[in-house]
Amino acid sequence: MTMRLFEAIIEANHRAAAGDERAGLHPDEFADSLPVTALTCIDPRLNPLIPEVLGIPEEQFIWLRNAGNIITSPTSSTMRSLALACAVKGGKEIVIIGHTDCQVSKTPALKLLDKFKELGIERQALPDNVSEYFGIFASERQNVITACDLVRRSPLIGPKIPVHGLLVDIQTGRLEWLVNGYQTAPVLTEKWNEAVRSAGETVDALKALGDFKIGEMKFPETKIGETVSSGADWLSQKIGQLEIKPPEAASRDTNEPSLLSTAEKMIRHAEQNWPKPGETQESAKPPKIPQARVVQPPPLRVRKK
Repeated sequence: MTMRLFEAIIEANHRAAAGDERAGLHPDEFADSLPVTALTCIDPRLNPLIPEVLGIPEEQFIWLRNAGNIITSPTSSTMRSLALACAVKGGKEIVIIGHTDCQVSKTPALKLLDKFKELGIERQALPDNVSEYFGIFASERQNVITACDLVRRSPLIGPKIPVHGLLVDIQTGRLEWLVNGYQTAPVLTEKWNEAVRSAGETVDALKALGDFKIGEMKFPETKIGETVSSGADWLSQKIGQLEIKPPEAASRDTNEPSLLSTAEKMIRHAEQNWPKPGETQESAKPPKIPQARVVQPPPLRVRKK
């Protein structure tokens, strides 16, 4: 099986670290994978190591640097530079290279505040969350792994670009391969394609709403108060339509009480329940009758094209 670029780099680097003077990379064999875009720390000790430890000629090495080789989000300014290095400069693979004995990881927030104070910068001039803003980390390895994950999830980096993570020993130059971009790329490419397909289906479904204009929607002109009044009129009509027999017919044809007896019962009920002289206003209040609940229409949702 043909060895890929970073597989060859790691193999040659380990041989060289073990003392093999003939170890090295043949860049011409990996022309399809060059140039490489790399993000490293600003530590000056890396100057003689990078890109020599990789064995890549300078013209095929796009070198980006920041303090601690930190990436804070999938759309950060550093991510912008990585994306442009690939899109404009033609970078084929990305590698995040951390290093041992990193001073950023060894500088806690309180010590960092003291150093800023020595430079004449008071605490109130700095962001509230110093650790988060400056990207202070405790583990050099975890920092590289986190950075690779953010790059891989960035919408600015295509799924065809492998994203590797390395840690270089600042004393020996030996590379440790923390994130193998060749192993994660196939899985992420399939997930990327699935997300693109899903997004395409969503866009197609939304196209049907392209001509939707909320101003042209027709709503019933009847107001809520008019609806209640219409209901009361309807009820009155229904009551008027009831067939009420005369007292004589009611007493002859059925066993139901006559209208006269019904009136008498209503009078007795009023005498028993109507407020008596001397009763307080509170005690004289009639029982509360539950109010009919007016059903409100659902809220109108404005749909975007």
